[in-house]
Amino acid sequence: MVAFKVGVHIRPQHTTVQALRAAWKSADALGVDSITIWDHFYPLTGDPGGAHFECWSLLAAMACDTQRALIGPIVSAVAYRNPDLLADIARTVDHLSGGRLILGLGAGNSERDHLDYGYGWRSPGQRLRELRESIARIKARLPKLNPSPLGRMPLLIGGGGERVTLRLVAELADLSNTPGPPDVLRQKNRVIDEWCAKVGRNPAQIERTCNIPPTAVERIHEWVEAGGQRLQIQLDHPFDMAPVETALKLRG
Repeated sequence: MVAFKVGVHIRPQHTTVQALRAAWKSADALGVDSITIWDHFYPLTGDPGGAHFECWSLLAAMACDTQRALIGPIVSAVAYRNPDLLADIARTVDHLSGGRLILGLGAGNSERDHLDYGYGWRSPGQRLRELRESIARIKARLPKLNPSPLGRMPLLIGGGGERVTLRLVAELADLSNTPGPPDVLRQKNRVIDEWCAKVGRNPAQIERTCNIPPTAVERIHEWVEAGGQRLQIQLDHPFDMAPVETALKLRG
């Protein structure tokens, strides 16, 4: 099997801060390559009013609790925070982690989050324009911050829209994150390669990532064969690490 990296995507819903901290400490101790969480304000499954915790506050704690794995959001919705402030938040978390932050950004896909927190819910086209504008502002702000980030803070762009999102990936991203089964990942990777050819980018410069359910770990080779280079195992409370251990054995 082609070499691949193993990540853990910890979903901060229907759980406690204590359980979350124990989960990412365990994942880091196992030797995973990266640990990520989503950026939502409410659970996406189960009781919609269930317990839930905010992304960047958790990432700050994760930065201090872990030692080895890269960390980051998959993905931080750009409408939730002023882009210049987000650059400063990300830089600070990068320092807390010792330079291990991946900056994952996206246009945002939760209508409830946007409306209930007073951000408004704009059309997909408007949200994608805001994503491009926010990336530009973040990149402009980072060199002005003192001190600058410790790490490279590679940019991950999440989403699978073939006309706009994947073009942004080809133009700007260090990593992509496209959801779906292997056949979908294969198609999205093909589109990224096509956009790279059009914009003059070497497609090998973009690391391809995908989140997979824990029940699919025994078939992880299918995502690898579809071009997945970093596969994040999605975990909900109580954050059973057995699928992660299996993936690490398959990684070798």
